[in-house]
Amino acid sequence: MTLQTNACWHHERDGDEGVTTETRRKPVGRPAGAGKSSGGHSQSLVRGLNILEGLAAAPGGLALSDIAQIVGLAPSTTHRLLQALHKQGFISQDAELGLWKIGVKTFQIGNTFLEARDFVATARPFLRRLTEETGESANLGIRDDGMAVFLAQSESPQMMRMITRLGSRAPMHASGVGKALLAWLPDKEVERILQARGLSRVTDNTIDTPARLREGLAEIRRQGYACDREEHAVGLHCVAASIHDEQGHPLAAISVSGPVARIPESRLAELGGLVSRAAREITIQLGGYVPRHEEAAKQG
Repeated sequence: MTLQTNACWHHERDGDEGVTTETRRKPVGRPAGAGKSSGGHSQSLVRGLNILEGLAAAPGGLALSDIAQIVGLAPSTTHRLLQALHKQGFISQDAELGLWKIGVKTFQIGNTFLEARDFVATARPFLRRLTEETGESANLGIRDDGMAVFLAQSESPQMMRMITRLGSRAPMHASGVGKALLAWLPDKEVERILQARGLSRVTDNTIDTPARLREGLAEIRRQGYACDREEHAVGLHCVAASIHDEQGHPLAAISVSGPVARIPESRLAELGGLVSRAAREITIQLGGYVPRHEEAAKQG
């Protein structure tokens, strides 16, 4: 992570910027009454999806009467929909209690989404937005083998800006991205990382004692973002926030970094609000869950 001063501009073209247009032709010889049938099928599909959403919000299961109330249908109509979903494996029924629950096939579909999600591609538009809002470089990093690894960056247009080589690593305790990730890890995992990596001093401002680090991580959880005050590189300030998975665990982190001359202490809270908002939006888009600071995922 270095400061670069030059007048060069780097333009990165992302694949998600393409626009595709499609011309649809009206089908020839459409049977009479097809529109009515299609609408009926669509209505049944929407009702079925509403049932799945209701069951997903009630892990313990729901009775027929409760489900009918959720979808606003008669119990007889609701039961027919439940039977259709059950036949396809999307829901199951507790034979003893008569409660309906989410089935294996629904879980499999949801799990496929989790495996296929690409948080780097999802985060890129938010990194660009952060650069536009702040005028500074925005970064995305993950945790790997007890280190913070940078995977994506939106460069600042300023002549003097922070440049991070993609794939480069930084100590977790001495970087904004690293501390944002550490703050939401279980205590046992934090201890394991500290035992393996230690708390080496990178600059005079680097946190180098477990007590100071724990105090700093608690503050990160309270305020929702981490600050790197020249802890990884002299002359650089950084603000970072964590992206969470569906369990509330840290999946990655995004940050905004720049020279102290443009990011003084008085500006850290403002940037922290922007970065934490973007991290929360990415988390939601990925189907994740933003934990409250008192939850902290500290169970072990």
